Amino acid sequence: MYTKKITSCAALGCLSLAFLAAAPAMADATPDNSVRLGLYAVFYHASADDLSGPYVPPGVNLNVRDVQTLYAAYVRRLSTHFDVELAFGVPPKTETVGKGPATLGSVPYNGVMISTARWFAPTLLLEYKFLSDQSPVRPYIGLGVNYTTFYDRQSSAAGNAASGGPTRLSLTPSVGPAATVGLAYHAGGHWNTYISYSISRVNSDLTADTAGVIRRTRIKFGPQALVLSVGYSF
Repeated sequence: MYTKKITSCAALGCLSLAFLAAAPAMADATPDNSVRLGLYAVFYHASADDLSGPYVPPGVNLNVRDVQTLYAAYVRRLSTHFDVELAFGVPPKTETVGKGPATLGSVPYNGVMISTARWFAPTLLLEYKFLSDQSPVRPYIGLGVNYTTFYDRQSSAAGNAASGGPTRLSLTPSVGPAATVGLAYHAGGHWNTYISYSISRVNSDLTADTAGVIRRTRIKFGPQALVLSVGYSF
């Protein structure tokens, strides 16, 4: 009987130790996946070569207006300090405006909206998170690559008038580096909120074809994006 009691106590002690050892691991368990939704505010720092081609006077250039769009991302946790993020936005309509002479001939140009395009720009980032998984606030930084492709390119009525007729536009796709810095706040349970600021290099060659008359320029978009988002981890 005495031996059975010792054996029972020893078994109970082992179970208790096993539970105590497993408890921190269970407490530290962090979901490996998360999705985020929020708002992209994109600020272009665009520069371009002067437009070149037939009948183009010196100093004809262009600029790009800032946009806002929906942000979405999937994030995979690799470890306590490393994540991989695949981010993209709902393709926004981006407006290009004339820059340079007030008029081209008798057609208003400077500051006039001459074309629109939509772009799809997924970005893949490897991010480093500071502090521990238990910290409610975690700064992070990330580096990666951006791919941008343009579609639904349209010359406006004003753009057609400045070009001398209906004009077809093409923009080459871009691959370039991207970087981000941000702050994550654990709101409770599976929910987090984020604020980040990102930059990427997006360069594209623009070709405008007006009944066989070709004009070209190279655009450096220089996009920078402020992102506010909410994330759910699972």
